[in-house]
Amino acid sequence: MDEAEDRRLQAIAPDISQISVELLRKVAGAYPEERIPEEALRTADAVLERYGSDGLRVLVMSLTGWAAVEIEKDAHMSGRTIEALLDDMDLTRLEAQDGY
Repeated sequence: MDEAEDRRLQAIAPDISQISVELLRKVAGAYPEERIPEEALRTADAVLERYGSDGLRVLVMSLTGWAAVEIEKDAHMSGRTIEALLDDMDLTRLEAQDGY
């Protein structure tokens, strides 16, 4: 990233971080599970409309950061490696894909 891009992204990062947490509050434990992608898309559309593609980029960075930390914590707490946990996630993805 160049300096101008870095400054632009940093300027919106606090707002996007708050939006990320609000999204996670809506979807954690959501039932039915179909609400999760619906809320995610609604949030992405709102971020795109208000902040443009920079907002979407920061949203992805924010959610990726939260996910990485939680994966590391889950692996540590369960005594598994991060790779084993990610392999399980990938298996779940493949199983879901087979269902379509």
